Amino acid sequence: MKILKKLLIGLVSLAVIFIVIGWLAFIPSAKEPDYEMSAMWGEKGTGPGQFDDPTGIAISGDEVFVADSRNNRIQVFNLDGKFLRTFGTAGDKAGQLGRPMNLTIVGDELYVPEYFNDRIQVFSLQGKSKRIIGKAGSGPGEFNAPGGVGIARDGKLYVADFYNHRIQILDRDGSFISQLGTTGKAGIWASQFGYPTDVAVSGNGKVYVADGYNDRIQVFKSGGEFLSKWGGPFAMNIFGPFKGWFATVTSVMTDKKGNVYAADFYNHRIQKFTLEGGFLTSFGTKGSAKAQFFHPIATAVAADGSVYVADFGNNRIQKWQQKK
Repeated sequence: MKILKKLLIGLVSLAVIFIVIGWLAFIPSAKEPDYEMSAMWGEKGTGPGQFDDPTGIAISGDEVFVADSRNNRIQVFNLDGKFLRTFGTAGDKAGQLGRPMNLTIVGDELYVPEYFNDRIQVFSLQGKSKRIIGKAGSGPGEFNAPGGVGIARDGKLYVADFYNHRIQILDRDGSFISQLGTTGKAGIWASQFGYPTDVAVSGNGKVYVADGYNDRIQVFKSGGEFLSKWGGPFAMNIFGPFKGWFATVTSVMTDKKGNVYAADFYNHRIQKFTLEGGFLTSFGTKGSAKAQFFHPIATAVAADGSVYVADFGNNRIQKWQQKK
């Protein structure tokens, strides 16, 4: 009995040690102060300032652009949520939209991936259609429900081609250069994708991919060489609610200070990381009350560090600021 008791104690102790090691290895602690909500606007509807599935968000100066997805339009607000203007109607002609997704602004141009129209449409910030990139298909330069686009300083486009399970690298005019991933084939290994949703390019030229249903972020050099990945144990499609883990990551963005923000859709929160993937903090809980999210789907950061979130399920926009 004494031997059995010692053996049992030894096994329990060993289990505890493994749990502690696993916790330290895969569940990091926060390195930054919490965020708190400072403003909120929107409700379900079709009028100005109302939304039907807000899916993308981007900021230019003192203006906030929102992809009002099911209403097939872009709405523009000031930083406090005052409605300014709108553009886009349902359709597939120039200036029309078919379920706009994650938004990207570079200079005076707004890049709008269209889930239903299988293309990227580029607008002026006042809402004039300037050019269309891509068409439906699985060939080079073609898309099957593009979700997001990252743009490098040299003008190259990195497009999350959702159902084609790949990232396409294109010239500014849409000419095909190369791709990451295998067309039409999902995978969990490095440089493979499972329904990628968004792409961001950092100031140092690295490419960050929201590998949506693989519950992770992958990082590449500008030419497509794999660098790293994070999200759950070994970043291999293991989802969970812990810090640094994801349950479907739907957008990714980087700011000028070298931070990475990711919308953690089914965990109802936004997570913040270093450029190397070090966990910094997260904010948000599930719900419809103030300072809660129901499927946050995209995020953007203003010059003062305020974080704006497209609160998809609650049909509203929230503004958060870090506590001092």
